[in-house]
Amino acid sequence: MEEKLPPIYSKRAILGFSIFLSTLFGGVLLYRNLMEVNKKKEAYTILLFSIGITILTAVIVNIPETPKSSFAYLGGIAGGSLLAHYFVPKYFPDEDQYPKKPIWKPLVAGIIIVVVLVVSVIYSADGNY
Repeated sequence: MEEKLPPIYSKRAILGFSIFLSTLFGGVLLYRNLMEVNKKKEAYTILLFSIGITILTAVIVNIPETPKSSFAYLGGIAGGSLLAHYFVPKYFPDEDQYPKKPIWKPLVAGIIIVVVLVVSVIYSADGNY
């Protein structure tokens, strides 16, 4: 009897979320994949890695006198590439055999988080609390 594989987020989804939101978002998707297959130690390692890369990216973005948002995309590309092209094949060498999870839930969650952050920045910069 063939073992049924659980659905996971694809490496394209992990890379896309890392680039357009942050490495933390892509890392959370890979974390969820690893939890699905009971690789808890690896999942927590990926989560810590993603947090570290996200913090490092934030620091680098804010080094210049005028922060450069392009550095955030470069950090997302670098972190997402590591997640998608190094860690996914390492932990899921047969990734193409797994059914793929739809990205709608994390996409909606990401959009909500971004909207809340943007509104918070607008109101805090305006001084109207």
